[in-house]
Amino acid sequence: MSTEELKSLLASPPRIVNVGLATFARDLQAHGNQVVQVDWVPPAGGDAALAGLLAKLAFAQTVAGGEDVAISSANNQAVGRMLSADPVLVDVIPAGQAIPALGERMILHAGPPIEWPRMCGPMRGAVCGIAVFEGWAPDLDCAARMAADGAFELRPNHHFDAVGPMTGMTTVSQPVMVVENRRFGNRAYCTINEGLGKVMRFGGNDAQVLDRLRWLRDVLGPAMGGALRASGGIALKSLVARGLTMGDEMHQRNVACSGLVLRALAPALAKTAGDSNALSQTLGEILDFIGANDQFFLNIAMAMGKAIMDPVCGIHGASIVTAMSRNGTDFGIRVSATGDTWFTAPVEMPQGLYFPGFTEADANPDMGDSTIIETIGLGGFAMGAAPAVAGFVGAGAPSEAGNFTRTMGEITVDENPEWTIPAMDYLGVPTGIDIRLVVETGLTPTINTGIAHREPGVGQVGAGVVRAPMACFRQALESFAKSVGVT
Repeated sequence: MSTEELKSLLASPPRIVNVGLATFARDLQAHGNQVVQVDWVPPAGGDAALAGLLAKLAFAQTVAGGEDVAISSANNQAVGRMLSADPVLVDVIPAGQAIPALGERMILHAGPPIEWPRMCGPMRGAVCGIAVFEGWAPDLDCAARMAADGAFELRPNHHFDAVGPMTGMTTVSQPVMVVENRRFGNRAYCTINEGLGKVMRFGGNDAQVLDRLRWLRDVLGPAMGGALRASGGIALKSLVARGLTMGDEMHQRNVACSGLVLRALAPALAKTAGDSNALSQTLGEILDFIGANDQFFLNIAMAMGKAIMDPVCGIHGASIVTAMSRNGTDFGIRVSATGDTWFTAPVEMPQGLYFPGFTEADANPDMGDSTIIETIGLGGFAMGAAPAVAGFVGAGAPSEAGNFTRTMGEITVDENPEWTIPAMDYLGVPTGIDIRLVVETGLTPTINTGIAHREPGVGQVGAGVVRAPMACFRQALESFAKSVGVT
């Protein structure tokens, strides 16, 4: 540094960077100093054991097929499978046909495994409603008694290549949308979005809810299936890319992608509906239903997410999250290297905005399989693409939406070059949640979500954001470390 530069530096006011405790920054600012505050916490929140484990894992080599493979290489393989996926919506068929193992009186639900005594109110309401819908119980009271007596086999959707929003009910006669990952040959399933108002995914179970389910089963499902088979299916990867440029993030906002799906389906629906007045009337009902349902694409995106992530399971040495899900009681995650094992912790309460007449006191803790959306880099990870969502879910001003995406980039290992956000200079959505980065930074995934009433049969009362509980990731890290020989 020259003498002149040194004189200039000493003559300038101090430029201060404060790392850690914000109290120091506030004191300096109070005396007229300009201060840049850097939020910092010790790795693993100061937990010495976990910090030590992270340090060992940073240099660990894992044995796979007799060869040393670095964790980073395993994670690159995992993310490579995510990015090379080719999900296509190919059909709509009854769940019993799609999932042969799905039997009578078997009810698939959202989230990790849970039994009736621990189920939350809306989950119980949905179980009772779907039992009446299937004809396994004559009324809701009888269904509740049967459930308490163990008459129904309650299993997670994720154990059957399926996902479901909120309560996530999947049973034999319900139509499910089929997404095929043509790169790896696997399929995933999700029921059709019920639309707005009182619906079973939020615990609704009255006659109106059941009638809508019957219409989905008898009218919309068969019509959609015929149209998709006739058209050869709808490629989803490019459709999502367009949706991101049109303001969707694919969890709370699906307006653009729902419209794009309707645009793709309408010609085939018109051709397969025929020319009779009755069929023309049915076609009108179908188009009205899809067109009026801004969240129609959500369930498609969920099946897409499941189809993308299932081939990522079981990669030795990969610390990438392959599933996140919640049942209103527990939050659970799965990790590539540890396969089908669930790591669970009590689910948290969403923070957001409530519909008129409702408050946080009415809300149920978070639930649903829809967190598969965040697992593939959408939803809360793509908030920068959908600034309108930030205000809707109570996450701050629209101008702050990009901060959510940038923050989630700190816990992921890559960006998706095909799913980009124009408003962020075409930044790729953060991709590949690494449990090591979550524990190290103390940042857990941000999730966009709907909020259900805590009592069965009421329905949705708001929308917000929620954080995945850190305890899941700490458990997963310890188990992962053992799987690669690190203690």
